[in-house]
Amino acid sequence: ILNPVQPECIDPVMVKQRYGDRLALWGTIGIQTTLPFGTPNDVRQEVRTRIETLGANGGLVLGPTHVVEADVPWYNLVALYEAIEEYGTYE
Repeated sequence: ILNPVQPECIDPVMVKQRYGDRLALWGTIGIQTTLPFGTPNDVRQEVRTRIETLGANGGLVLGPTHVVEADVPWYNLVALYEAIEEYGTYE
C-alpha cells in the first residue's frame, strides 16, 4: 500500500499506471485543496474521477489523504461519504 497518495504532490494516475499492478493506492482525495476549499459538487466530482481513473482492477482505498482538519466544512465531508457510496463500486 502506498500511503498517502496526495494529489497535490504526486499524480495518482501516473502512480496507478506505473505501479498499479504491485501497489494499492491509499487516499487520493485532496485535504489541502478540494475538501477545505471546494464545494460539495467539487468533492463529488473528485470522488467520481478518482474511482473512474484509479479503480480499475482494484487497488484503491479511497479517502482523504491525511487527517481531516477543522477547517473542512462538514457538508464537504457529507458529500465525500455520499459520493463514495454512490460511485464506490467499480469493475
